[in-house]
Amino acid sequence: MIGSLLHILRLARAGFVLAHEGVFSNVDPSLAPPQARLGLAVARLLARRDVKPGASRLAVAIARLGPSYVKLGQFLATRPDVVGPNVVRDLEALQDRMEPFGRAVAVTTIEAAFGRPLDEIFIELAEPMAAASIAQVHKARVRDEHGERDVAVKILRPGVERRFSRDLSDMFFAAHFAERHFAEARRLRMVEVVETLARSVRMEMDFRLEAAAASEFAENSSGDSDFRVPSVDWDRTSKDVFTMQWMDGIPLSDIPALERAGHDLPALGRTVIQSFLRHAVRDGFFHADMHPGNLFVDREGRLCAVDFGIMGRLGLKERRFLAEILYGFITRDYRRVAEVHFEAGYVPEHHSVEDFAQAVRAIGEPIHSRRADQISMAKLLTLLFEITALFDMRTRPELVMLQKTMVVVEGVARRLDPRLNLWSTADPVVRGWIEENLGPIGKLTDAGRSLSQLGRAAIALPEMLDRAERLTRKLEEATKHGFELSPASVEAIGKAEARRARWGNAALWAIAGLLLWFAVKLLD
Repeated sequence: MIGSLLHILRLARAGFVLAHEGVFSNVDPSLAPPQARLGLAVARLLARRDVKPGASRLAVAIARLGPSYVKLGQFLATRPDVVGPNVVRDLEALQDRMEPFGRAVAVTTIEAAFGRPLDEIFIELAEPMAAASIAQVHKARVRDEHGERDVAVKILRPGVERRFSRDLSDMFFAAHFAERHFAEARRLRMVEVVETLARSVRMEMDFRLEAAAASEFAENSSGDSDFRVPSVDWDRTSKDVFTMQWMDGIPLSDIPALERAGHDLPALGRTVIQSFLRHAVRDGFFHADMHPGNLFVDREGRLCAVDFGIMGRLGLKERRFLAEILYGFITRDYRRVAEVHFEAGYVPEHHSVEDFAQAVRAIGEPIHSRRADQISMAKLLTLLFEITALFDMRTRPELVMLQKTMVVVEGVARRLDPRLNLWSTADPVVRGWIEENLGPIGKLTDAGRSLSQLGRAAIALPEMLDRAERLTRKLEEATKHGFELSPASVEAIGKAEARRARWGNAALWAIAGLLLWFAVKLLD
């Protein structure tokens, strides 16, 4: 009971901050559920008077709410299927920058992580050079059997796990409440959204997992002559500390510095696109946060990536799907694009392949009337997902993350070369993967994979038959005698339902009362 009240109070404060910044002022009440219209009216009374009509203050409000909400905003910016494209544009303005904590605190964290004095781990540790909601980065120097070298050290922010745990519990409370009372929240699966965010944050706060992602990413791209990933210093990496190779280079965001250094900007733009497609299609493991601040160019002109907290994965089926639809649009083979959707099981079989191919043509044909530098692959995928929704294709979170990352990657590449031809740039990567994996060699590989799976299934067959027999026997017994609940179970279920109903109503009235109280205070 007290826990629920605390959730309500903290969520009421968050609602007040959002309302005060004018976030709800542009919402059309006629589009809102009837239960929410009173809340919208109160929110407009709370809005600051200096906010211009139509101005977006969502990023400002979320930044005021603290690091957990900033992470939520950044996560929702990858889910246009949940919040819509307009909100995504607002959320993209969020900057995950915070005041750094002192070097003394960093030293304490490092010594606690390794159980040794600092000078036994690093011979130098500089002041923080960048600070975000979860961690901050220091430049340091180490000495080992290979001599002295510079490293980058990422240190977890003290107390961040407790703060995120509290705020995420509030978000779970709000998501469960919304799903119980609003059909739209159930359709958007708000609890699942928060669960995904919670998993992502837990992984980001364990630097051993980020180090493993960096290591895998480096291994995958080791043969790429134009792309680099820092190596992991496993001896100086723990749950709270991540040490990696120092990368000297010019940030991709500093265009004048790149020009002064004599780098070929159009070539860098092609490298950005082709590297991303190689990682996504060839490896099925891509950097999902490729903004310019995470990309550098070294003296040899190679692209260098850092910050591996957010990575995306694609299975073989998703990689084949992506390659074939891109290639289908490049070659204007719209029926093949449609067939790929059906073969992957993304579109239910009761729909017509011909009808779906016609819808795909409506997306593809306008592209060929434009110049190459006016065509966006990310926009094409966005339109494709909108069309597939008409054919009952369920949202695929991994494909949404891919599409969102592609938006960022295209933006970075087009800043380097505004006239970049995305299709001719993508063609060798996509065509090469298709020839290798869907040609004769690929079919032989698929046949070998199928035989291997068949062999494993044959080995497991006796156990599967035994399980099926036991399950059948239990179902027959249940059919004869029925399922019984003890009186205690029935009573417990009744009490739980009654408690849930009482707290649902109490939560609504408490939030409405708090908002009205804030409104009165502001109008005094």
